Amino acid sequence: MTGHRAATSVPTGLVLGVPVSLLGMEESLSVLESLIEGEESNLVATADASGIVLALDDPELAAIYRESTLVTPDSNGVVWALNRCGHAVKERVSGVDLVDRLCGLSSEKGYRIFILGSEPGVAELAAERLRLRHPGCNIVGTRHGYFPPTDDDLVAEEVAAFRPDVLFVAMGIPRQEKFIAKTMPLIRAKVAIGVGGSFDVFSGRVRRAPRLVQALKLEWLWRTLLNPKKMAKAKLLPRFAWMVLRSGK
Repeated sequence: MTGHRAATSVPTGLVLGVPVSLLGMEESLSVLESLIEGEESNLVATADASGIVLALDDPELAAIYRESTLVTPDSNGVVWALNRCGHAVKERVSGVDLVDRLCGLSSEKGYRIFILGSEPGVAELAAERLRLRHPGCNIVGTRHGYFPPTDDDLVAEEVAAFRPDVLFVAMGIPRQEKFIAKTMPLIRAKVAIGVGGSFDVFSGRVRRAPRLVQALKLEWLWRTLLNPKKMAKAKLLPRFAWMVLRSGK
């Protein structure tokens, strides 16, 4: 893995052993721009409460979080945990918002973006809608994420041929993080980000929660109600809250 957390000097706070960035959206984007303009490959993780709980029982995922250049707080639960530890964090920095903002920057600066993940057809539709949303957005390629880990290197070679500056991977935690960590030396994107269900949102398959629901910090409940398959993920939230409270911080 070639991420270099120390080089970016990102302030972090520990959430159940995972170092999570204390930066807001604008500051995070500034860091990402500097990474895209650099020479190294960087793994960026968007850590929600379920991912942090999974890392407790998955040493490989825990190591990826520790070694990532940037780990953003991708849920209100993680923001709550950081604040409870004494860090002043005002907002979450979610995968879906990072996709949107970086595509906007691509239209301005020409960043080469590759979209990888979700079911067949979803990435292509998401790319079409993102191009309409951000005219000039330089999405150079797309591919679905329905392939076995044994094909990771083959898919990585396909993606590498497009020479992306930014790679968005939507395969769910921890599959997307493990794919990125494994294939970074092959793809060599300046920034590779695991973005969960973001393509479903931009493709129109899943409607994002209304602003009021987001303001009430209940987007997780909205998404669970729309997609009962997310119930297993939602069930990890009480464990997360209990462990944070039990930590005594």
